[in-house]
Amino acid sequence: MTELPDGLHSFIDHAGWSGAEIAPLPGDASFRRYFRLHRDGETAMLMHAPPPEEDPRPFLFVARWLGQHGMRAPRILAERAQEGWVLTEDFGDRRMREWLDDYPEEERAVYGGAVDALVELHRKPPGDFEPYDMAVYQREAGLFTEWFCPAAGLSVDEAGFAAAWRAVLEPLLPRQHPGVTVLRDYHAENIMLPPDDTQGLIDFQDALVGHRAYDLVSLLQDARREVSVELERAMLDRYCAATDADAEFEADYARLGAQRNAKIVGIFTRLAKRDGKPRYLALIPRVWKAMERDLRHPALGPVARWFDANVPQELRERSGGTIA
Repeated sequence: MTELPDGLHSFIDHAGWSGAEIAPLPGDASFRRYFRLHRDGETAMLMHAPPPEEDPRPFLFVARWLGQHGMRAPRILAERAQEGWVLTEDFGDRRMREWLDDYPEEERAVYGGAVDALVELHRKPPGDFEPYDMAVYQREAGLFTEWFCPAAGLSVDEAGFAAAWRAVLEPLLPRQHPGVTVLRDYHAENIMLPPDDTQGLIDFQDALVGHRAYDLVSLLQDARREVSVELERAMLDRYCAATDADAEFEADYARLGAQRNAKIVGIFTRLAKRDGKPRYLALIPRVWKAMERDLRHPALGPVARWFDANVPQELRERSGGTIA
């Protein structure tokens, strides 16, 4: 039997859900825990994001901003942020990832809806969030040299890595002003398909103001679900047609794809080596494959040359740079 966190019953009593049946749900790569409450034919979603490891206030802030601007974030039913408790609307069990596993024939339509939601979000003024600036980009990309390279037994030129990323990313910075709200983890495991045929957003607490290509890369170069090159191209074309995006946008898409994928390789290595979650290593080959495609774009020249000089070809070819 799953042990319930201290304070759970006190919070749901305060929220008006006393006596509800409590069903634990699978967790993610964080310290957050989720529960579904059932009572009299109604359901609600309970999140416990316990301090000091977690802080639900950013989630609450972004959820309310999204709701106020017509996006489908879960409604907040009750919260006790200082203790890490949040009760929200329940979007149900139709998560994009599992839905497409069961109904693969709907893939193009569902991805089209996800792209259209980004188009809608990007037509709104950016939220009052921190900027996705060079310091953030560099810190994220640096997870690759911090975690993956030592785990793979590589001694690399870290200063050259940072310099290469600066050269590649500086040209896109002017194109992300005034910017758009970037959800940062917009992919098939964070998109819900509620019964009312809307598209529900979750896991957006790290939102920043940045470039409109970032969430599109997150969706179409998904670390957790295979997206064919053909589908990626079709959905990229769909976004570009709706927004009059040009060749510079496609270059920036490749820049941010490589940056994001380098970050994810580092994060998945950290999850395995530091946090004892080796299952994430199995996802690295997919991420690496997408990163190699991004690196072939001419805009990635300095970073591509760094990889050629610092990461042996045999390692890159061996299951996408998988580590033991």
